[in-house]
Amino acid sequence: MKTMNHKSTRADVLAWAKTQYGTDPEYLWSSAPNDCVLRHGDNRKWYGIIMDIPRNKLGLPGEEIVDVLDVKVDPLLTGSLPDGKGIFPGYHMQKGHWITLLLDGTVAENQIHTLLDMSFELTSRRKKSAGKRE
Repeated sequence: MKTMNHKSTRADVLAWAKTQYGTDPEYLWSSAPNDCVLRHGDNRKWYGIIMDIPRNKLGLPGEEIVDVLDVKVDPLLTGSLPDGKGIFPGYHMQKGHWITLLLDGTVAENQIHTLLDMSFELTSRRKKSAGKRE
């Protein structure tokens, strides 16, 4: 297994979301008590979902349960970011707009933060500009 300077985990992502956005995780499903969503306080849109799933659901060998984070990205990136190692097409969300990040140290912490920032921005309430259509 590859050694990284910092192994980004579920706890790291939740701490980042709390520090950066003031977000506490919401655990919505009794059938999946470890799965949680990160959402905006104002518009209630999700900008992240953390789940534990079997590795083989990502096309990886084995049935070991792993933590993943789904984030929204620019649709132009959904085809180029997935690498089959730590970044995959969205597992739970719409594949054209979301990607899945493996939270086992495969994806660098700074990349996870950058992608979570992008997701937060893409799902935030947009202010209408005068004379401009959204």
